[in-house]
Amino acid sequence: MSVQTALVVCGYDALLPERGVAALLGDVQIALFRTHDGEVFAIGNQDPFSRANVMSRGIVGSRGDVPTVASPMFKQVFDLRTGVCLDDPEVSVPVYRVDVVDGQVVVGPGGH
Repeated sequence: MSVQTALVVCGYDALLPERGVAALLGDVQIALFRTHDGEVFAIGNQDPFSRANVMSRGIVGSRGDVPTVASPMFKQVFDLRTGVCLDDPEVSVPVYRVDVVDGQVVVGPGGH
């Protein structure tokens, strides 16, 4: 089963700023991040370089005005908005649409 419809994942307040959490939506692992400015992003939890499901443990930061997460394995940096690896633009992780509705984080199907 893949993420076909929007699902409530957790409460917004359960996401700590600059920290990631993993969630299972059907058989899809995602990594959720709340940035310092309060935005919430969801990407695939699998690091495409190591194939380990560890992106939720990555280091949240930015490059210029681009919100990022660095893989905890080999430290490649990914754009949280697009999923594109900033160190190797040929590689990306899936991104998912995120909305906050009545204090709940809702994740739906996304970009690529």
